[in-house]
Amino acid sequence: MKVQAISPQNNQMWGMRAFVGLVMAVAVTLASGLKAEARGVPESFADLAEQVSPAVVNITTSTLVAQRTGNQPMVPEGSPFEDFFRDFLDRNQPGGPNGNGEPQRQRRSQALGSGFVISEDGFIVTNNHVIEGADEIMIEFFGGGDQLAAKVIGTDPNTDIALLKVESDGPLPFVSFGDSDIMRVGDWVMAVGNPLGQGFSVSAGIVSQRNRELSGAYDDYIQTDAAINRGNSGGPLFNMNAEVIGVNTAILSPNGGSIGIGFAMSSAVVKRVVDQLKEFGETRRGWLGVRIQDITDDIAEAMALDGTNGALITDVPEGPAKEAGILPNDIILSFDGVDVTDTRELVRIVGNAPVGKAVRVVVLRGGKTETLKITLGRREDAVAGSTPGSENETPEAPAEDKILGMTLGELDDTRREELGLKPGATGLVVLDIDEDTEAFEKGMRAGDVVAEAGQQPVGSIEDLKAQLEAAKDGGRKSVLLLVRRDDNPRFVALSLD
Repeated sequence: MKVQAISPQNNQMWGMRAFVGLVMAVAVTLASGLKAEARGVPESFADLAEQVSPAVVNITTSTLVAQRTGNQPMVPEGSPFEDFFRDFLDRNQPGGPNGNGEPQRQRRSQALGSGFVISEDGFIVTNNHVIEGADEIMIEFFGGGDQLAAKVIGTDPNTDIALLKVESDGPLPFVSFGDSDIMRVGDWVMAVGNPLGQGFSVSAGIVSQRNRELSGAYDDYIQTDAAINRGNSGGPLFNMNAEVIGVNTAILSPNGGSIGIGFAMSSAVVKRVVDQLKEFGETRRGWLGVRIQDITDDIAEAMALDGTNGALITDVPEGPAKEAGILPNDIILSFDGVDVTDTRELVRIVGNAPVGKAVRVVVLRGGKTETLKITLGRREDAVAGSTPGSENETPEAPAEDKILGMTLGELDDTRREELGLKPGATGLVVLDIDEDTEAFEKGMRAGDVVAEAGQQPVGSIEDLKAQLEAAKDGGRKSVLLLVRRDDNPRFVALSLD
């Protein structure tokens, strides 16, 4: 702000200006008081780095891999001949399928990563991808010195978290988890790790965004502009209180280097995973047993809903939900006392619930709410198992008709076999679809099966026409179709005009 001298004025003018200035100063002070006080830029991160560094470790993994021998042709990565030459070399390599039976030479492949100690007795957190497939894991502490061999206590590929354990002669320095849920966009953070194998290194930045989702159902990433590079994987992201609020996991980059878009799995997720890995050696997530999708505006209109909150159930296989009486087309509004806004939130709160817990689930069915009590199963067991389907056969006549821009055909045994459907599966198969239609725009394709219309099963062309007429008679502008592809159901709302 530029400072200006005040020119001499008469007393009356000076008094008036002084009064106006006082009023403006009070107004500015009051306005400033309504704003949250901004935190200043830290003078230095040195004290923080010095405090936490003894608990941050470098991780070196070693894996025994086969090594080709002899002169090898150099094939550029991504070349159309890359797969051909690889297959050719594998077939003619000694010890290979068509080789002379001599064993292949082997070498050790090493990889580097980061981690951090969370207890004085030697538990260490890192990324699963850092240690996956390794047959030897060595831990090096800040300042060098002897390395310690680590064993894997448990891993969780869904969140890319692994828990290791080392044995030492004395207590180890460790760091604690902080509360990632109270972090705000703009808060200062510091990343620590072993970037590009250069050893202990720190970088500072801010929280760029929270609740980022990359690819997993349980993703809850903190985005940061603190420099994160290869080798930082598994390292901690600290708040200014020396607490771990994230595990550095991934970066968004066109060249493999940091461009200021890094992601750390939030401590809210990591702490729950680590507690389970420490207690059970594996994760134990709650399982409801439903297939769900978000409610879009057009689906809400087709179902005469007031809003898009909730999770729409598309299918209920054998499991806890089916045993409790949940049905397809139900909308889950609340789970264990927590309101459900969308499918992502439901997946997360169900996964965080204890296995075997009896919870109350509020669903919307036929315009009325119902409360059901469900005892949760374990998701890991459900994924590992398989659900047998119905073996009843219901032959259908293969009638066809063009409706809503789609050529639809009734299912018979031949079509079921061609589509890989179970015997007795009902619905109408999309034989052809016009590309300029709403159905095509919303992702429907030839081979899809329309199982329901207007929340009623359709086993014939006449069933579908009847539901379309009923929707029109009821003043609906669209009809809700339940569409299956590769046994994965989803709802699609199509206009009736």
